[in-house]
Amino acid sequence: MIITLFIALLLAIPMGIYLAKAFDYNITGLDKIYEPIEKCLFKIGGIKKQNQTWKQYAISLVLANSFMIVIVYMIFRLQGILPLNPSNIAGMEPTLAFNTAISFMTNTNLQHYSGESGLSYLSQMIGILFMMFAAPATALAVVIAFIRGLAGKKIGNFFIDFIRAMTRVLLPISFVAGLIFIGLGVPQTLDPSITAQTIEGTEQNIARGPVASFLSIKELGNNGGGYFGVNSAHPFENPNALSNLIQILLMLLLPTAMPFTYGRMVGSAKQGRTLFISMAMILVVFLGITLTSEYQGNPVLHDMGLQQGQGSMEGKEVRFGVGQSVLYAVVTTASETGAVNTMHDTMTPIGGMLVLSNMLLNTVFGGVGAGFINVMMYTMIAVFLSALMVGRTPEFLGKKIEVKEMKLIAVTMLIHPLLILGASAVALILPQGTEAISNPGFHGLTQIVYEYTSSAANNGSGFEGLGDATPFWNVSTAIVMFLGRYFGLVTMMAVAGSLAAKSLVPQTVGTLRTDTALFGTILLGTIFIVGALTFFPILVLGPVAEYLTL
Repeated sequence: MIITLFIALLLAIPMGIYLAKAFDYNITGLDKIYEPIEKCLFKIGGIKKQNQTWKQYAISLVLANSFMIVIVYMIFRLQGILPLNPSNIAGMEPTLAFNTAISFMTNTNLQHYSGESGLSYLSQMIGILFMMFAAPATALAVVIAFIRGLAGKKIGNFFIDFIRAMTRVLLPISFVAGLIFIGLGVPQTLDPSITAQTIEGTEQNIARGPVASFLSIKELGNNGGGYFGVNSAHPFENPNALSNLIQILLMLLLPTAMPFTYGRMVGSAKQGRTLFISMAMILVVFLGITLTSEYQGNPVLHDMGLQQGQGSMEGKEVRFGVGQSVLYAVVTTASETGAVNTMHDTMTPIGGMLVLSNMLLNTVFGGVGAGFINVMMYTMIAVFLSALMVGRTPEFLGKKIEVKEMKLIAVTMLIHPLLILGASAVALILPQGTEAISNPGFHGLTQIVYEYTSSAANNGSGFEGLGDATPFWNVSTAIVMFLGRYFGLVTMMAVAGSLAAKSLVPQTVGTLRTDTALFGTILLGTIFIVGALTFFPILVLGPVAEYLTL
């Protein structure tokens, strides 16, 4: 685990520098490689190299993504009569198609269907795989535009940034990763399922397909949806320890690089390092507590002599054991990926609470782009609170944070808990919600809260004991996913646009520096105080109460 995290650190810095160059509108060495391809795409799409206002940028991303949702929804509904369907899978039920289209376009990848039996090859490649590129490309474009606004630069053009995210980041890296996965034994074929004869003499249908290409962008783009129903616990999707390592590194690659990209683009590498260290500290602490809980296992079984030192192996792949299962669970929820190599529903109460907390805070690196925007939101809240305590006007990157910005930030901060707690309350009131609970009591409450938290944070993992394949859950989680994704992106783009239009104010001895260990501590305190005030009661009623009653 230490080696894995160390490699992730070594990759984060050069990747952060590369991202800054990839989205630089000035001429760079990368243009010689990618510009001919991009010029062709710009010509086909009628895209002109002109800067947009923050409003034009936000409208472009919402309308483009909404159009993609409609197209993919139709593919899911009509897959039964479309080609590349050797297993003759029928078209998706309307609410399930609605949920799935929104799920993958919002980078959530919440799956209320079983991967290998719910979609045809055409739906997997033209629908799912397409959105697995489009969703992180959208988030990358937005975060770069957001950073440009903070740095006082022009916002840029959404369609140019969107294509650059594809051509310069997602496609080349996922192509190389896909070849590596093929070499490790991950299937990549359009042949139908294989019927095998088992030892007991019965027949077994073994699903396969273009899994390697699916897997690489699933992890790199922080998508997380599984080609197979059990996701990366399946040996075709995660054959061995090396594939498990590469998946973890891909999940961390872009989120851990963003602070360094930010530092380079705003001209303050030290500030980027401060943000990275702050987020890394939360990740390491959460990982340590989760490991301790899972290795201790269930105290009841331990007292009965049924667990002797190996920890809680319930729901975990024996190929990976407790350690790699916990590391994967913490990383996938911290990076808002949602891929799983163990069933989170079977984790100990404290272990489940920590992976849930990653999504509740939504700032422990977070997913591609959107997670870092959340980090910057809390950074500005920390600046505002610190300035109030010393009686100064809040300043960030030489710009005053005033009433307009703080109203937008406050609304953005409130939408996340409102979606989670509001939707959970509705589900607990209605029989359509409570009948999905498989474990009554405190764990059942956690199942519901986890589902909506995963939706609002655009993570997509779930406590899979919840019977969520119903119209109620399909529609309600789809609404939460859509609002959880686009509301915050648009409001924070408004903040960036507002700051970009302001003049620089001179720095004085009283200006709060945001590149010091002191500010990093203030930032961590802000995140945990706001998080605790918002979500502590529901954690006490769920996982904490479950732990105390074991």
